[in-house]
Amino acid sequence: MKKSTQKLIENFRCNYKVFAKGSDPGLLEQAYHESFEAGRREGFCPAIILLDEAADGWLEYMEDAKAVNGSVRLDSKDNGKELLEERFDLFFEDSGYDSLEDFIGEETEGEVIHHFIAFISTRTNKLEEDTLLLEIPVSNPWDLISCLPMGGWNDCPDSKEMTAICKYWYEKYQAVPAVFANDILEFYAPAKLNGQNSIEAAKEHYAFCPDRIDQGTETYTLSELASGLEESDVWYFWWD
Repeated sequence: MKKSTQKLIENFRCNYKVFAKGSDPGLLEQAYHESFEAGRREGFCPAIILLDEAADGWLEYMEDAKAVNGSVRLDSKDNGKELLEERFDLFFEDSGYDSLEDFIGEETEGEVIHHFIAFISTRTNKLEEDTLLLEIPVSNPWDLISCLPMGGWNDCPDSKEMTAICKYWYEKYQAVPAVFANDILEFYAPAKLNGQNSIEAAKEHYAFCPDRIDQGTETYTLSELASGLEESDVWYFWWD
């Protein structure tokens, strides 16, 4: 185990499992799902952290802000919907589309995602680095952002905005932040879109991360993303 891995574990002081670099990613995902179900009963939220160089930044944050074991909480405001609406208007204005109808498009097929991929090496299809599964003692999934600060670069929402958006998405879709890997965040959405409109969900995903369409679709349309989201229980976001 790397020294940085051990130090991160010591900071959190919660149940954990370490999956070594080169391991089978399927075992990690299975462990996450088992932990997710246990957390519902026992009052914790699991989170997967890829222990690359970016993980050192989390250590510095926790030591400086004393954000250990949930001792520091970001405000969980009820303005996630409004934030996404503002961000959508901003990014759509620069999208190059003349009308919202053109941006929506008419696609009926899109990528369906059922598995986490942020920790997988594209070269070996194994774990890219040591990866940590933490069972963090927070009752609300959006409070994971307090423990694992993320955001504030490029077009990524800052931590306070992300907390509000995660709260909104949990209440609307039952989706939870699950995998933290440098500039990637993956959500687990066991209820999928929870009966919500797929185009509206795609608009929110684009507002949260414009690269989800700009670099994650073939047609650069909301309808392509929406079609995939209808059956996806994993949401993938990457801020280039």
